[in-house]
Amino acid sequence: MKKILVSILVISLLYADENLLLIKAIKTLDHFISISQERIPSKILLDAQAIAIIPNLIQGGFILGARYGEGVLLLKDSKKGWSDPLFIRLYGGSLGWQIGFEAVEIVLIFPKKESALEVLKHKLVLGLDLSIAVGPIGKMKHPLPNIYSYARTMGVFAGLALAGSVLEVDYEANSRFYRCDPSKIPQILEGNCLKENNIVTLLKQKLQRYTSSFFNPKTFF
Repeated sequence: MKKILVSILVISLLYADENLLLIKAIKTLDHFISISQERIPSKILLDAQAIAIIPNLIQGGFILGARYGEGVLLLKDSKKGWSDPLFIRLYGGSLGWQIGFEAVEIVLIFPKKESALEVLKHKLVLGLDLSIAVGPIGKMKHPLPNIYSYARTMGVFAGLALAGSVLEVDYEANSRFYRCDPSKIPQILEGNCLKENNIVTLLKQKLQRYTSSFFNPKTFF
């Protein structure tokens, strides 16, 4: 398991640049909105209080596997806009028949802001500290889980089980990108650490558009 995880970490170094990660996050977000038959339901997007986008989850192995991915987490603010992105990472083991490696795009939607705030306090094990369910395409499940997960691989939706994976803040990436104390997460989220970045602006604008009650994907794409 450790050798597999090391291999995945080496591969993930290709995505170490935070600006590149943001660009990939924007593309991943577009992918999950533009699919006509299996897009994320508008109701779930409208009610989302936080959204995590992991465009480069790499997983693989032989029978026993591992996964590692880096991404961003944005929280809805008091003005119903979106915070600056906080860099995060997702990693852990996986079971099932698997040979080789594959890249998966992940979107995690938090119906409750309190669940996302827990991620900011300490690393969490999905399915243990926070309930997680594969996101519905049609009707929503009740009661609501703490997180809805959506996954795409090879251009199609995949019911990827993320239970047991660890979700945590990537303090090193936040320090590199924002050039401020990464432990002061509220300052990052409130925009006090970022001077200006066109990629961040575009990501927030797209997220604002896609989660608006006025957005109609049928006419946009």
